[in-house]
Amino acid sequence: MSKIAFLYPGQGAQTVGMGKDFYEQSALAKSAYEESAKILDMDIQSICFEENDLLNRTDYTQAALVTTCLAMTREIEAQGLKPDMTAGLSLGEYCAIVTAGGMSYEDAVKTIWKRGCLMHNAVPDGSGGMAAVLGLSGDQVKAVTDGVENVSVANYNCPGQIVITGEKDAIEAVTPALKEAGAKRVLPLNVSGPFHSPFLKEAGEELYETLEKVDWKPLSIPYVTNVNAEVITDISKTKDLLRAQVSSSVMWEQSIRRMIAEGVDIFVEIGPGKTLSGFMRKIDRSVNMFKIGSMEEMHTVVEKIKELTGC
Repeated sequence: MSKIAFLYPGQGAQTVGMGKDFYEQSALAKSAYEESAKILDMDIQSICFEENDLLNRTDYTQAALVTTCLAMTREIEAQGLKPDMTAGLSLGEYCAIVTAGGMSYEDAVKTIWKRGCLMHNAVPDGSGGMAAVLGLSGDQVKAVTDGVENVSVANYNCPGQIVITGEKDAIEAVTPALKEAGAKRVLPLNVSGPFHSPFLKEAGEELYETLEKVDWKPLSIPYVTNVNAEVITDISKTKDLLRAQVSSSVMWEQSIRRMIAEGVDIFVEIGPGKTLSGFMRKIDRSVNMFKIGSMEEMHTVVEKIKELTGC
């Protein structure tokens, strides 16, 4: 019998106009945006739907992306498509936990706003950064970065795409060694800080104060965590994992392989962009991979999955 997983993207997937058709055509999705606007006391709709300078600022990005992905999820589930397991890349893990039943929408929105503010303020603007290393395995990249101070692996995205993080100067300094080791390219990413690095450890500790106030709920389905690619069925582990997640490597490829090992054969990426679908093509082409970023895609995907599962 088929198992379905919902996947949620991380920061960088955001685009102007994301979720607008859901907002206009789905009362359930619209209610999510309205709830976020009230919780955060901001015009989240304008940040998501109109050209502005805030959408790419870490604190606002996180609130906007989580709102959009969970707004879409409300309508998708109302259409009868429900997951057996969830996972999310970095920020997306919060969407995965909400969909798995572990925390309320309100708690998630409040927590990711705090997370975004802490990450935005963690290091001086311009001093830290991230870069995608193309053409090397995670072990090959780690072998190079282990010998360099203030740079480490942030994301194990898929075979041939590893993200490094740290001080900008350190990233520039290690780039020649990575190319010498066989990297095809080392591409600086448009981010405002060295996310998923030890520089964010203090931010994780401060975030823990907010995580302790969350009303955690028993999980209705399991999710897979970024920190160690383990299947989580016990919500009591979650706050420690989310504290660590801010400064730990994201084990995305390992998480997907774990889900496949658990019997998941249908994956649905929910949210703007198609980053996770791209990673999947390099991880395992044998599974069914779908993406939903618009109402039109939702209707198409729901029908295709009904055909696949016979439900």
